[in-house]
Amino acid sequence: MFDIITRRTINEYILKYPTAKIALINWYYKILDLDFKNFNELKCVYTNASLMADERVIFNIKGNIYRLATSFSFKFKLNQTKWFGTHKGYDKINAETASHRKS
Repeated sequence: MFDIITRRTINEYILKYPTAKIALINWYYKILDLDFKNFNELKCVYTNASLMADERVIFNIKGNIYRLATSFSFKFKLNQTKWFGTHKGYDKINAETASHRKS
């Protein structure tokens, strides 16, 4: 099972994007419940997930309306949310370096 650093970040994105609430909560609890040893195992569950540099994983959320950029440490079973937003917003960022900033 993975630990997510921090739930507060997910909650901030839920407040900012309320239409993504259910999809983000479902993603959150599914990640907590599953145990992936590597990206290939994660990809079996999240077939649309993409791997980027530095163990960054990009998820399509709510039918690809939103994108979620995270950093996984498969060795230490940690996941950190780096960025969340619309697909259009994702096209404007560098997903390899984007990071969550409090509004």
